[in-house]
Amino acid sequence: MMQDQRDNSYLFGGNAPYVEELYESYLLDPASVEDHWRDYFDNVKQAPAVDGSTRTDIAHGPIVASFAERAKQGPIRTVSDSADSEMGRKRVAVQQLIAAYRNVGNRWANTDPLKRSERPDIPELDPAFYGFTDGDMDIVFNTSNTFFGKSEMTLRDLLQALRETYCGTIGAEYMFIADQKIKKWWQEKLESIRSTPRFNTEEKRQVLDRVTAAEGLERYLQAKYVGQKRFSLEGGESFIACMDELIREAGSKGVQEIVIGMAHRGRLNVLVNVLGKMPTDLFAEFEHKGPETLPAGDVKYHQGFSSDISTPAGPVHLSLAFNPSHLEIVNPVVEGSARARMERRGDLLGEQVLPVLVHGDAAIAGQGVMQETLAMSEVRGYSTGGTIHIVINNQIGFTTSDPRDLRSSLYCTDIMKVVDAPVLHVNGDDPEAVVLATKLAVEFRTKFHKDVAVDIVCFRKLGHNEQDTPAMTQPLMYKIIAAHPGTRKVYADKLEAQGVLPVGTGDLMVKEYRAAMDAGKQTSDPVLSNFKGKFAVDWSPFLNKKWTDESDTAIPLTEWKRLADKISTIPEDFKAHPLVEKVYRDRAAMGRGEVNIDWGMGEHMAFASLVASGYPVRLSGEDSGRGTFTHRHAVLHNQNREKWDTGTYVALQHVTKDQAPFLVIDSILSEEAVLGFEYGYAAAEPNTLTIWEAQFGDFANGAQVVIDQFIASGEVKWGRANGLVMMLPHGYEGQGPEHSSARLERFMQLCADTNMQVIQPTTASQIFHVLRRQMIRQFRKPLILMTPKSLLRNKEAASPLSEFTKGGFQTILPERDESIDPKQVTRLVMCSGKVYYDLAKARTEKKVTDAAIIRLEQLYPFPHKALAAELKKYPKLEEVVWCQDEPQNQGAWFFVQHNILENMADGTKLAYAGRPASASPACGYAHLHQEQQKSLLTAAFAKLKGYVITK
Repeated sequence: MMQDQRDNSYLFGGNAPYVEELYESYLLDPASVEDHWRDYFDNVKQAPAVDGSTRTDIAHGPIVASFAERAKQGPIRTVSDSADSEMGRKRVAVQQLIAAYRNVGNRWANTDPLKRSERPDIPELDPAFYGFTDGDMDIVFNTSNTFFGKSEMTLRDLLQALRETYCGTIGAEYMFIADQKIKKWWQEKLESIRSTPRFNTEEKRQVLDRVTAAEGLERYLQAKYVGQKRFSLEGGESFIACMDELIREAGSKGVQEIVIGMAHRGRLNVLVNVLGKMPTDLFAEFEHKGPETLPAGDVKYHQGFSSDISTPAGPVHLSLAFNPSHLEIVNPVVEGSARARMERRGDLLGEQVLPVLVHGDAAIAGQGVMQETLAMSEVRGYSTGGTIHIVINNQIGFTTSDPRDLRSSLYCTDIMKVVDAPVLHVNGDDPEAVVLATKLAVEFRTKFHKDVAVDIVCFRKLGHNEQDTPAMTQPLMYKIIAAHPGTRKVYADKLEAQGVLPVGTGDLMVKEYRAAMDAGKQTSDPVLSNFKGKFAVDWSPFLNKKWTDESDTAIPLTEWKRLADKISTIPEDFKAHPLVEKVYRDRAAMGRGEVNIDWGMGEHMAFASLVASGYPVRLSGEDSGRGTFTHRHAVLHNQNREKWDTGTYVALQHVTKDQAPFLVIDSILSEEAVLGFEYGYAAAEPNTLTIWEAQFGDFANGAQVVIDQFIASGEVKWGRANGLVMMLPHGYEGQGPEHSSARLERFMQLCADTNMQVIQPTTASQIFHVLRRQMIRQFRKPLILMTPKSLLRNKEAASPLSEFTKGGFQTILPERDESIDPKQVTRLVMCSGKVYYDLAKARTEKKVTDAAIIRLEQLYPFPHKALAAELKKYPKLEEVVWCQDEPQNQGAWFFVQHNILENMADGTKLAYAGRPASASPACGYAHLHQEQQKSLLTAAFAKLKGYVITK
């Protein structure tokens, strides 16, 4: 039996001389042989010999050469079996041919419906490259390492099987994947069916029905609303058949929720033909007759939608995320939403929740957030069990289709290789192949819980939008497109020609769909109108609430001490770093009320009290476990750990027996995608305190699209409430342009319609109360926190225990110096943030007694009533000075001006004290920083000058 196996293996028998030659080459230079041989020889070289020896093998060639020299001197003869050697070479060549088709057969695949490019010259796919001739075509070779169903095949049959599998209308890329089990899985799946769909008549009819629906909607809208933008799907109609299959197949695998993110191309088609939006509702939007209840609203091709669809395996909830025109930015939002839904279900692997991202070919290759999102795909805290990516590859980006301009990679999907995600390129003119590829993608994701992509190569029949004329820049491409009969007709004619469907069926289906449109009927699988899933979230308690609604955020003293003891206790068998041990000893003293509570303890107690009350807390960001400025230490690291993946302790996960989860994540080095993810998470989970923390507030500008398009405007555009918290370290301490400003002015500029809260707390009790308020008060708006840096350790910013067990968050902190007599105050200095402590110190040093200082802790919504109450305390008030760290054209100055003036008495003057306007957020020269700081503190108490407004 062993001899039979050796004879049938390409490593033995007649192949041995050829393999020996390869091994000699490898020993002399490993790079001289192909990758798969190098991998094999690496294993051989590392394996112990039969005698147990582990000595490294050496090349035999030089030894043989020395014997050859000696042979010249004597009657030594060598005999070679040339026939066996040649046959051995051919057997090895067959294995190389198989490997070539698996690796690069996709380059010859018939995936372009426009057939614009000639087949590339790839010698490795030509049998002649390996020395085969026509005379070798009927030689039988061992093919037991393939999945064509035969252990032996003629070269002719093998070549046909390889070409059918890898060069048909599906071009598979998977051989770059490191995991051998995954590569073998794809080989078996593809080769066993030769990448050929095998659907019955009913299944084919369903495919044609969906393609007909896709084309039918676009043509109906084109005729009824001529010239109106809709970003037509024509040319990519197979995408709707793809989505139909994806939902059905995922449902059969146990998926109960699908979260979809996509751009504008084909979005209206998905809304009607996949999610079941009523056509009449869509028509009303075209005719500007739809409901307009939001402050701003958005265009119809940005709208989201959700529905419950009936599938053969049961109901599946579909959620299409709202998104702006910024391509791919919805990707991390979808992932965050999916993660929240998974955790709500206790679905750790993503078996019940599936994220689906639909891309354009130009966007997936060009937008950086794509890479950032992929980088999170298998990271703790962000993984969603694998995402199915679908590319509507119409081979053009707006007006760019020249391969020399489109991208630097071969395929638009090459970014997927970053995470070893397999890609199936498929011809959009073969809807059955598209459906098969989709089915395989769902099967792969179900088994391996990894990302996978289906690249539907199609075309864009019209321009970027319906008002565009693409032939101006793509004359050749659009000549071909103009002559194309359309995917629906190509497929319908094929089915009728094959006798699968009666002649005329295709045209009849077109008429039936148009009739459904005329009647305004739903065109997708039955939509369950009254169905409500077990895990659906009720947002109604959080709607139509006011920011002024009261909330009790103080906690009883007994509860404070109990929680403080829990979060300041380190297990006896756990060795923390000495510096961390001191932090925890200090916190224990704070918990007992022996010393004032600092920022880190105030934060921790807010988290502890929330999880103890049933509110989960999720905090993520770069270095959030320890804290950029080492103030948090939420995650302890055992100094005696013996393994890299063990030895951590999170006290906030041990607060009480039935507590809610606490999760702190050291994120990947990304702002845009991680912030988008957390926004998506908070959008799906209103009962979790979801926080994104920037390493420095300045770095939030890398996520500006998320801030502008989602956080600031998501509610007024789409009606989507969100309680996300952003912690942005902000303060001018001389650390230069990149580590000083969280760009407060940008947030102030975005404030309107009570869309968010912007707060700059300056004490430990304030951060405690504002974090608790964000959950306890049923008011879900984004909370932007300008968090401090130097104040984290400033004893002046610490708070007495009484401020945690009584009271609550104060929008304005009044004058704290009891020596200041309100009746003698003529100037009120208003400020926000850490500059308060500098001002208080300067006032003492200058012995100023007629100036009071108050802190505007909540910048938006502006606390008019609280400010009016403060101003009434000072009957002799003549001047109000706004003092800030930031340059005059930045910070809050331009925003607060009119709000302060509105509350001032007539005749009172308003002036500015701060840094001069600057193009940079801060200076980089230490001496200049000190000079500017000294100057602004002097101006706060000096005679008014510069820009002064008198009310």
